[in-house]
Amino acid sequence: MAATLGLLEKNTVFNAYDGEHTAEIFKNGNVKLKMNDVSLVKKLNNGYFIHTGSPHHISIVKNLDNYPVVEEGRKIRYSEQYAPGGTNANFVELLDNNTIALRTYERGVENETYSCGTGATAAALAAYFHGYHSPVNIKVKGGDLSVEFIASSSGPSGSVAATFHEVFLIGPAKMVFEGDLEL
Repeated sequence: MAATLGLLEKNTVFNAYDGEHTAEIFKNGNVKLKMNDVSLVKKLNNGYFIHTGSPHHISIVKNLDNYPVVEEGRKIRYSEQYAPGGTNANFVELLDNNTIALRTYERGVENETYSCGTGATAAALAAYFHGYHSPVNIKVKGGDLSVEFIASSSGPSGSVAATFHEVFLIGPAKMVFEGDLEL
């Protein structure tokens, strides 16, 4: 984390593979990260496809704690529907109090991850189509997150009727690994 290394204090702007992002660090350790606007949302027979900087398939499921995330995620990731590049697979359980639980099978990792920012964002936006509103609270194995957004009622042809802007991912940034590389 850049703040831990003393590279920034409260605000930063950086470029990632999907463009420029801004972030604000709060005293409690939470980070508010500006995500990209989202206009590619497709309703599918078995869920949603939402591109939030990375492609995500969202399935609404029950009993998420016992759901076979790796097996089902691998099937979706490598399905013909998402060939040749594949997609991330996210499994969402709708809970009370504008809260969802999320588990993600992440392409590239090829396994379940404890948290995925673009996946959490996609899951929160999918929850919007089930009556949830901003901010959506998200429970992942890595901790608690929330996603704020503004939804508008027009979308591109072939999408569900909403686009999202002023999208922010909010949650803790924690050091989970440190290492040395000898060259």
